[in-house]
Amino acid sequence: ADIPPQVDNRIYATLLKQHVKKNRVDYEGFKRDEALLDSYLAILSSIDTDQLSHNEKFAFFINAYNAFTIKLILTKYPGINSIKEIGSFFSNPWSQKFIHLNGHLVTLDYIEHEVLRPTFKDPRVHFAINCAAKSCPPLFNHPFDGKKLETQLDERTAEFINDASVVYLKENTLYTSKIFKWFAKDFNDAPLVFIKKYATGDFKDRLAAYNTIKISYLPYDWSLNRR
Repeated sequence: ADIPPQVDNRIYATLLKQHVKKNRVDYEGFKRDEALLDSYLAILSSIDTDQLSHNEKFAFFINAYNAFTIKLILTKYPGINSIKEIGSFFSNPWSQKFIHLNGHLVTLDYIEHEVLRPTFKDPRVHFAINCAAKSCPPLFNHPFDGKKLETQLDERTAEFINDASVVYLKENTLYTSKIFKWFAKDFNDAPLVFIKKYATGDFKDRLAAYNTIKISYLPYDWSLNRR
């Protein structure tokens, strides 16, 4: 059998390593390297995703979402403080048609809500895709890779859930991200069950100590996740 074409993520790997540090993105650095980013986006645009295996395809669309989000920010950078400033009265940043994939012009919303969520039905995706805001789960500084995807998704999820600045318990109230509210269905309307599954150490023990836990959703900071 023919070996399916692998996606070449080497350029992207280099860019992420250089410009994503301590969970923050150096958009100035990406701006300087925009030609390289564009050459990576051109690689993504040339792939026929039907030729990819399930996990390669899943990784492909996560990388595409994140890389095209960076490109969208660069179209207005440094003149913006939030992704929400992109677009017009009639359209938001996620409905901009600027992404060439599989021969079509699509939006970030299309990738998230018409490909990633319904196709792969994996709530861990919410900790892998990054919307360029401070309250988003951080941009991973490596490309997602079909061969390592299970581990990568588990690690990203556990890292977010065990980050006490974004998920924490005060007595029997659990404070957590609005992602669990917005995408409640993806978490089977049971964010606590999901969070308990990934909690570790002291946090895990404290969650287990209460019979009932109330959930409170933290305000979402849409300012840019810049360095």
